[in-house]
Amino acid sequence: MRRGAWADDLAKIRQASRCGAIRVVRLAELGVSSRTAYRRCAPDGPWQRLLPGIVLLSNAPPTRRQLVEAALLYAGPNALVSGLEACRRYGLRKLPDTDDVHLLVPEDQRLQSTEHVTVERTKRLPTPVVREHMPLAPVARSVLDACRRLKHRATVQALITEAVQQSQVSPRRLRHELEAGSRRGTAIPRAVLADVVRGARSVAEIDAMRVWERTGLPKPSWNVPLRDSSGTYIGTPDAWFAEVRLAWEIDSYEFHFERPDYANTISRNTRYAAAGIVVVQTLPNRLRSHPEAVAAELTAAYRASKARATP
Repeated sequence: MRRGAWADDLAKIRQASRCGAIRVVRLAELGVSSRTAYRRCAPDGPWQRLLPGIVLLSNAPPTRRQLVEAALLYAGPNALVSGLEACRRYGLRKLPDTDDVHLLVPEDQRLQSTEHVTVERTKRLPTPVVREHMPLAPVARSVLDACRRLKHRATVQALITEAVQQSQVSPRRLRHELEAGSRRGTAIPRAVLADVVRGARSVAEIDAMRVWERTGLPKPSWNVPLRDSSGTYIGTPDAWFAEVRLAWEIDSYEFHFERPDYANTISRNTRYAAAGIVVVQTLPNRLRSHPEAVAAELTAAYRASKARATP
């Protein structure tokens, strides 16, 4: 294309871009000089600069996809998306809202983090998982790369438990990835994963384990399906103290008190009663706001159940 003639064929330039993001050197190959490209990125211009050497062929606020594509253009063909952005692409939802993009690149690639892009050079560059034409690090690597940079235990708990709940990744695979990677920033993920391995399926159940540890009561079974002598399903309590026939359920408003779920909860409690099982129900927020009180309630219920005549 002749220099200066590019303006007559903007469609060809857009076709050469990735969701509107394009390298300045690629524009030069299409006849748009770097000086012209950056001039069009002026505050009142039709384009905008996203990263060093990368422009967006629009002056509208960039979409998340455009930010990621710009990051991949900046890092080159061997880069993979990891961390929170990759988790988002895998369908995980319990994530901090951020536009930052974490990229993995080969160790010998000299590239610096900049603006919304975090570049991590690694000896352990995994085989990419391609989703919607985007190269992602595998789920376990993405989850733990995100967790290593998160500061709050609750956020790490939410991410790891959601990934396991959705069957996106197993606790065993996460533990293997923890052992294979850097130990920097892994203290919280290791503690959370230990709880998940013990049987917790949610953040609330992890908090419940912490409360149980205060009680001094015998160790319960976590998330064990109960059936009567005929094999009929009774329920799957969060914690089950078999020796005293005591079930502990962490029942949130969100999941148990909308009309269909409320009916299911009533039906479940009726089955417990018919089987001679005492059930203690606790709201998740009380596990953190009043852990001592919840521990006392659980202990009292355990002792009362133990004092009953065994059916």
